[in-house]
Amino acid sequence: MADIKGDLSGIGKPGSDKPKIRESIERLGLADFAFQGCPVVFWDVFGEQGHNVRATISEMGPLLLARLLNLNETQSGVLSLVFKIADDQGLLLLDLKDLRAMLEHVGNNAREFMTSYGTISAASIGAIQRGLLTLEEQGGDIFFGEPALNLEDLMQTDPRGCGVVNILAADRLLQAPRVYATFLLWLLSELFEVLPEVGDLEKPKLVFFFDEAHLLFNDAPKILLDRIEQVIRLIRSKGVGVYFVTQNPIDIPDLVLGQLGNRFQHALRAFTPRDQKAVKAAAETFRANPKLEVEKVISELGVGEALVSPLDEEGRPGVVERARICPPHSQIGPLSPEERRRIIQASAVYGFYEKMVDRESAYEILKKRTEQAMAQAELERMQRAEAGRPKPEPYDYGLSLEQASYPRYRPQTRSYAGRGRQPRSGDVLNSLARSAVRVAGSELGRQIVRGVLGGILGGRRY
Repeated sequence: MADIKGDLSGIGKPGSDKPKIRESIERLGLADFAFQGCPVVFWDVFGEQGHNVRATISEMGPLLLARLLNLNETQSGVLSLVFKIADDQGLLLLDLKDLRAMLEHVGNNAREFMTSYGTISAASIGAIQRGLLTLEEQGGDIFFGEPALNLEDLMQTDPRGCGVVNILAADRLLQAPRVYATFLLWLLSELFEVLPEVGDLEKPKLVFFFDEAHLLFNDAPKILLDRIEQVIRLIRSKGVGVYFVTQNPIDIPDLVLGQLGNRFQHALRAFTPRDQKAVKAAAETFRANPKLEVEKVISELGVGEALVSPLDEEGRPGVVERARICPPHSQIGPLSPEERRRIIQASAVYGFYEKMVDRESAYEILKKRTEQAMAQAELERMQRAEAGRPKPEPYDYGLSLEQASYPRYRPQTRSYAGRGRQPRSGDVLNSLARSAVRVAGSELGRQIVRGVLGGILGGRRY
């Protein structure tokens, strides 16, 4: 159950005896009525009010992801190609950074992929990348990753054998309605793909409630609507019941609405012509009852009343009846944060979904390939530069080529102070000659050179 308003958590705690509740119990003659809470497990995409719910990019698939990113037909086609290339190259797409790395890889090598996969538009790659940035800001970096949700964990029972109620905290998730709707569609699709065929069970293994169901169908492309209709039609054979919760049945496309047998309608008020049209449409979705003027009754229903039309023994929608609803056995209103925290920590799955795992996938593999390619390119560049560099000529110290090749024949130019041996006169002359070159550029330099050399060589001083 998706908790849109944040008040469903009270289902995990026994209710209390209140005048309105007691009045309803007595009116319905419920002699064995007892207050009790249901076993619950709390889930939260953001990991704040329940166990983290995650899916991988590969599990989400290009169709739902394209809707999540609000892509056009061309961009959706490019995204499908990216998934295909990743599959062909054995690259796992687990989280957003994997998909970003794969998009960059495909964009940089678009010409190489063109022959096998067709044209890949750089503009479409850019649009998808921008969409991923927006998705990340809405919490996509938290939702996509591992460990992914194991559907078996949604079908637990407590020690008494009672089924567990899974509550998805959706108050914050609803601020990103496209993420919320796509997540629920993914979950329904995963149930359809994973669960085995079991036929028509006496009791379903799982009952699935879509609150604010109209969000699932807003701006949905026809291919997605066809997919939803197919899943709704066939998922009953997997032991799953599906309920769409919405203000008005006209919020649900006719293709989908036609697959829903059990119907429960609370009061609808008609204050405007549009409201009157909605009431009429809701009344027409029921199997008619000659004894009941449905269109009129819908507006007269009170608290705790509903029009109901469940399936009969042959699987056909039953005749609509006006009915009273049993008051809840559990608390009406949310649990306190401390009560919620205690239930979360006592859960059988506590500690598993709280820790994110980042194993080697497309991002790490492509990064390693890039680093190896860069290292190889740098090595080849250095080898080419070395091959084209001229060999250094030996310095001419007045020695033969053979002597210049050996360091012991080269003149010593460093200081000899305290070494116990005196420099040879040839060493001094060579040092002075090199110093003379550096200072000969000025008149003063030339005078010094003439004076020094003249003194050493026995010439005249100027």
